[in-house]
Amino acid sequence: MKIGLLGHGVVGKGVSRICDVSKTLQVKRILVKDDWELTDPRCTQNVQDILGDPEIDVVVECMGGIEPARTFLMKAIQNHKHVVTSNKKMLANCCEDLFAEAEKNNVSIHYEATCGGGIPWMASLERILRIDPVDSFRGIFNGTTNYILSRMDLESLEFEPLLKEAQQLGYAEQNPSDDIDGMDVKYKVALSCMKAFGVIPVLDEIPTYGIRYIQKKDLDYAKSKGMTCKLIGTGIKKEGSIEASVLPVFLKKEDVLANTSMNFNAIESDSATLGKAVFTGQGAGSLPTAHAVVQDIYDIENKEAMEYPSLQEVTVINSAEKIFYLRSKQITDYADILDQQIDAETYLTKKISLDDLQKKIQEDKEIFIAEVQE
Repeated sequence: MKIGLLGHGVVGKGVSRICDVSKTLQVKRILVKDDWELTDPRCTQNVQDILGDPEIDVVVECMGGIEPARTFLMKAIQNHKHVVTSNKKMLANCCEDLFAEAEKNNVSIHYEATCGGGIPWMASLERILRIDPVDSFRGIFNGTTNYILSRMDLESLEFEPLLKEAQQLGYAEQNPSDDIDGMDVKYKVALSCMKAFGVIPVLDEIPTYGIRYIQKKDLDYAKSKGMTCKLIGTGIKKEGSIEASVLPVFLKKEDVLANTSMNFNAIESDSATLGKAVFTGQGAGSLPTAHAVVQDIYDIENKEAMEYPSLQEVTVINSAEKIFYLRSKQITDYADILDQQIDAETYLTKKISLDDLQKKIQEDKEIFIAEVQE
């Protein structure tokens, strides 16, 4: 099977490395952007060398970003080429159009690597769904933030130096906004809802709070209560709607997710006959993510059919009342929802829904919030 590879960065190089030792997979052409990337005789800066080559069976996209990735994949599909992508941002924003075009042209789109890196999360959901509807999922979807939070908790360190260290180690990008502001997890939650529930939430409706403003004292408080902090993405199927969110959660130490440390991911599903099942492993990095990409290529080679769900847009409603940890320089503005004082800027709230809390704090740009597990 001959492959055209779009992008030769961290993940793309991992894909070519694995394919180059395969007996049946051949990377024929590699699209790169800049002159300095022309390090392999297969490299090209002309995408038509891939999209217009009738010998190429599968186009693998590891570029990142929405455009030009979406346009390239749409043209590949229209040229009757199968597609594999690791690009969660593009797929979360464009999946409906791409799926419709793939079905029209009788080709497959595979996307295991978009959620959970090397963890076979999407494949596991497919297996569960053969027997059970999936009722809910929750998990640690981002290795960068989990690495930072684990180190803060274990070594009582502040956020900023650990972010710089994560960048030096290659866990975080030079612009880490998608990771630390929770956007990366939002895309993965949306795609998990698509696979688990057959619905596509409007991205802007998913409440998303990251760890940009976390401080050592927040972790110290959690530790004093026998808890630890994790950035958790959640999806819960409801009648006619879903709950979906991304936010830090103070988890009790006995929670299985509380014990997932460093750059590992862990995602838990819940269904009637299987109950709670946890899938854990490397959530990012060159070879773990490339492993998921190449597994998808083998599925195409083995002619495993891809079914496209009839997706419906769904309303996101987070109405369950919970207790939240709230730290803000404007804390007095929230007096009507505050309960237990921790320090001059920090309180636990009364029980309140995330939707109602969002309305209160939406203008506060430097607030740190965390759900407190009961």
